[in-house]
Amino acid sequence: MYTKRLLAALGSAVALLLAGSGPASATELPVDYNFFAGIGPELANPGGSLPGSNDYGCVPSSEHPNPVVLAHGTGGSQQTNWGTYVPLLKNEGYCVFALTYGEVPGVPWPLTAIGGMGLMEDSARELAVFVDGVLAATGASKVDIVGHSQGTVVPAYYAKYLGGRDKIDKHVSIAPAWNGTTVAGADVVGRTMRELGIKPEDFPICHACAQLDPESRFMRAIREGGHYFPEIEYTNIATKYDELIMPYWSGLQPGGENVHNILVQDGCDVDYTEHAGVAGSRRAAFFVLNALDPEHPRPVPCDRAAPFTGSPF
Repeated sequence: MYTKRLLAALGSAVALLLAGSGPASATELPVDYNFFAGIGPELANPGGSLPGSNDYGCVPSSEHPNPVVLAHGTGGSQQTNWGTYVPLLKNEGYCVFALTYGEVPGVPWPLTAIGGMGLMEDSARELAVFVDGVLAATGASKVDIVGHSQGTVVPAYYAKYLGGRDKIDKHVSIAPAWNGTTVAGADVVGRTMRELGIKPEDFPICHACAQLDPESRFMRAIREGGHYFPEIEYTNIATKYDELIMPYWSGLQPGGENVHNILVQDGCDVDYTEHAGVAGSRRAAFFVLNALDPEHPRPVPCDRAAPFTGSPF
């Protein structure tokens, strides 16, 4: 089943590449509600951008004046993490941008498609430079950010410590990691590392993984002074089947009127998506659309959605 989906995604990507460029409004991009929908395009165009994203000639519309910046999770990239969201948002009329941050230096492709490995402070600096480039190109004053997993706290660090507070309008988090995770004893491992004097940058390959310990210096910095700023509108979208952000409800941190916490299973007990699949879930995607455009809400579907892919079944 996975091989068939991968080949289908690859075929779609090749078709889009062969079709050439044209006006963004002329052709609606196909939307595949499947977390793995970005793998085929990465194979077809290594290190490239998904069709519909990173168009620096895109002019934001009056309906959607904020460009949307997509921030991937641990192990993700600007293509592999966002096969569902780039075409969905582009079809809705948004200027869509995505970057890969936290790459392991000096490695060849396909390892370059595995981002989110570096220290999250460094990834936040990469995000800051990227956002400035998006704002300069589009003429917008602020961006909206949609993040998945690690991509929910990297923007938070950017907002709190790197000047992003005044550049973010809406911050939408899928599988939010506001308090890190205790999965696989991450908290115990983190405490042991600190006692032994081992720093996250000493952790093999994935420095960011060590920082997701709830008591790491990075996560304490995220919590310091509160998670939220009053001028940013926050939406947190979690799944109770999340096997990586544990406990799942730690990502639904309470806040004021500008904070909206959503559990995808509330009112829809047949959505079985977990940490990866929730970023392919049609239900979660419609919650994202409503968070980005609250003035024009639409009914949120309830699909029988599969784990890992998020696809209806």
